[in-house]
Amino acid sequence: MHNMHVNYSLEYAESKDATRIGYRRFGSGTPVVLMHGGMMSAHNLMRLGTALADRFTVCLPDRRGRATSGPYGPHFSLQRATEDVAAVMNHTGAHNIFALSVGAIPVLQWALSASPEYRIAVYEPPLPVNGSNPTAWLPRYEQDMARGDTAAALVTIAKGTKDSRLVELLPRPLIVPVMRVALRVQARQATDADITLTDLVPTMHFDARTVLDADTLIDQTHAIRAQVLLLGGSRSPRYLTDALDALEENIPRAQRKQLRGLGHLSADNDGHPERVAAVLSDFFALPRRTTHPRPPE
Repeated sequence: MHNMHVNYSLEYAESKDATRIGYRRFGSGTPVVLMHGGMMSAHNLMRLGTALADRFTVCLPDRRGRATSGPYGPHFSLQRATEDVAAVMNHTGAHNIFALSVGAIPVLQWALSASPEYRIAVYEPPLPVNGSNPTAWLPRYEQDMARGDTAAALVTIAKGTKDSRLVELLPRPLIVPVMRVALRVQARQATDADITLTDLVPTMHFDARTVLDADTLIDQTHAIRAQVLLLGGSRSPRYLTDALDALEENIPRAQRKQLRGLGHLSADNDGHPERVAAVLSDFFALPRRTTHPRPPE
């Protein structure tokens, strides 16, 4: 959980509703924004950022409601999350962005009106397609949270999102007590700067809201003019691959790349972020298509 030893500056973008969105900035070169997924903070993409920092200036935001960023506020919606993306892109001056999982949903919403010179890479946004329901876990999660049982809520999320094959297979009565101990141990070891799983479990209520607000987003993506790279892992759950298929069909300038042997969380510190970084590095470094002749280097 402890911060990796990277020298970064902490900067803030101000969203439309005046909420501050904190981001870490390090590296050198063209700016790239890396947007984390659910049950995560900026910290989870530090290894990915470090792998890109020799070629790019990395800007790593905490999405609203956690760590260095302001609270969700009473009117949180996909629209608010999209305004946060716009604020970060404007403040950093970046034309490149990578977003993981639910973090990719507001990025795609923002991309509907982004100009063609932007490069947008998304890794398996959990969008509903072909009758899939990425938030089927929500009612049970809300019951767990209402009882104040964070460990049970975490198990409900893990089983519902299918991120962990092990959690999927093991019975709840076995796994909830183990999770309870794990949360206590993590909370005990945490420093003031750490954001713990106990802090992150409540954020899933708002991430579920983001998914529910995006029920027609796939159909709208035909309007995207920016260059889009759709990324996924060969070991990821079927519903995520189906969403990528639908996006590939709809987005005019979409490229697709599947990472063999990797799953949904490969960009995370505990995954294989170097492999994701290699693909992103190539995509973000390509010559831009512009309507004007390029000036000499």
